[in-house]
Amino acid sequence: MSARRRDPHVGIVVPARDERDLIGRCLDSIIVAAAQVDARVSIVVVADSCRDGTAQAARAAAQRARASRNCELVVLEIDAENVGIARSVGCRQAIAAGCSWLALTDADSVVPENWVGEHVQMQHAGFDVVIGTVRPDFDDLSAAHVRQWLETHEPGRPNGHVHGANLGVRASAYLTAGGFAPLAEHEDNELVARLVASGATVVATDRAEVMTSGRTLGRTAGGYAGHLRGIAESLERDARSLRG
Repeated sequence: MSARRRDPHVGIVVPARDERDLIGRCLDSIIVAAAQVDARVSIVVVADSCRDGTAQAARAAAQRARASRNCELVVLEIDAENVGIARSVGCRQAIAAGCSWLALTDADSVVPENWVGEHVQMQHAGFDVVIGTVRPDFDDLSAAHVRQWLETHEPGRPNGHVHGANLGVRASAYLTAGGFAPLAEHEDNELVARLVASGATVVATDRAEVMTSGRTLGRTAGGYAGHLRGIAESLERDARSLRG
């Protein structure tokens, strides 16, 4: 009888900037998702230029991670004010720890219980890059914005949009592509473009959708918060037009 295959060592990278109030729920959701797989899971939080106690909140979660059967959490503090650098530092730490797969999310996000397992399955299936879907926290949106989101997102039809809050990449492919560039935003899209150019195999999926903050003022000028802000402003213009 052949030995049972053990899942790979998964590295989860979470950049954070002034996310004290949200990072605890993010890390707790990752710890729960990690417990669903037969794998060693290393979480790397990169607290970048934080002034609000984000690192301390992450270290509190590290104590909870130690109570799990297969999960460890380390916190790195840097002062780059640059999400591309923060992601790069976290990925470098995870690869140095022996991780063969990198899963990325954001500190204002919550991953579902099957999130780590889906990344593991995609690695076993031979994919190099996983582009996962995200949805905003509906509690942060207006009723009109929630309706707009539901009307434009059909379950089972991932749109292929790249989000750093739900992205996976094989460590070897990541290194071949050169890793994250030191960009203040859109570093996720830029990396995926280079991965595709390098011949990496890519899959888009919504089977482990990540919920992220629905705030319209984010840590960068654009990003997902900027996208949501644009929709909110458009809905408000339409409402004013109807009011006449």
